[in-house]
This record gives sequence, structure tokens and C-alpha cells, in this order.
Amino acid sequence: MASTQALPPLPPPKWAVELQSPLPRPSGSTSSIPDPPGFSRKTSGKGRSDKSPSSTTPKPAETDTLKLKKAWEIALAPSKQIPMNAIMMYMSGNSLQIFSIMMVTMLFKGPIQGLINTNAVFTKFESETLRGKLLGVKAVYVLMQFALLGLGIWKVNAMGLLPTTRSDWLAWESERQPLERAYFTFG
Repeated sequence: MASTQALPPLPPPKWAVELQSPLPRPSGSTSSIPDPPGFSRKTSGKGRSDKSPSSTTPKPAETDTLKLKKAWEIALAPSKQIPMNAIMMYMSGNSLQIFSIMMVTMLFKGPIQGLINTNAVFTKFESETLRGKLLGVKAVYVLMQFALLGLGIWKVNAMGLLPTTRSDWLAWESERQPLERAYFTFG
């Protein structure tokens, strides 16, 4: 009968040992790599928790400034869409196809929804001190939405869907015939 002896455990592979033990770090003075901007070795590990709590709470003036800055970003956001939409409208062509009709529909839908939701967009920024300044921000937001609507009207006109020539109105200039007379002339 053969004896079954337990084999000694195998040591872990070299890569596993190296992975578990971190590389030795050179001291700050002997390192050839400079510290990144804003990094200081003198700070404690807790970072900003060493500051007093009164200095970390934002003041109302700072909060209002940040709110106004964010409101301006939202108000000017539609202006960033104008060049993109203009290029898309130009590239979609002037023929009546499903793609160009969908593009124009989307171009009208966004600004109309933006105009309807103007007050809802800026409610989170309202405060007593910012009420007057937000009126200007809202006015710029509305103007940017109207600029997008103007782009949509330009596209609809380029597609020939707006009655802008005299020939578009000729049917309305002549006297309309009563239904009985129109019926008998075709019969």
C-alpha cells in the first residue's frame, strides 16, 4: 500500500507577490518627477477637513453669483444649437422628404417647448436678490428660442411651404363661385 502524503503548498507566482506588495516609493527630494500643480506634501491626509466649518459654508452672495452664472449658461445654451441646426437644415435639402420634414418638426418642437417651460427652467435659480437679474437672463433665453424658431421659418420658406409670392394667393384673389355653379360646370 502506498502512503498518501500531502504535498507542500506551492508558493504563489512571482507576479502575484509583486502585485500584493507595492513598489518602494522614492522620497520627495530624490524623485525626478515633479509634483503636479496644486499638490502639497505638507497637507494632512484629511485634506480640507482641517479648515473651520464656517469657512467652508458658502456665503449668500457667493451662492447668488453661482446661481446667476449657471442661469446664464442655461440661457445661452440654445445659441450653441443654432450653428449645428443651421448646418443640418442646409444639408437636409429643400425637397419635401420624410427626413427634411422630421428635421423641421424637431426644429420647431424644441424652441416651442423651451418657450413654454421658460419659468420652470429658471425656478431653481430664483431668490429675492436675483429676481431683477433673472428677468434679463430669461429675456436672453427667449430671444435665443426665437432665433431657433426663425431658423425653422427660414427652412420652411426654403422648402416652398410659406405663401410668400403673389401666385400663392391667386386662388383667393378671384371671386369664388357658389357650390351649385361649380358643381354644374364640371358635370
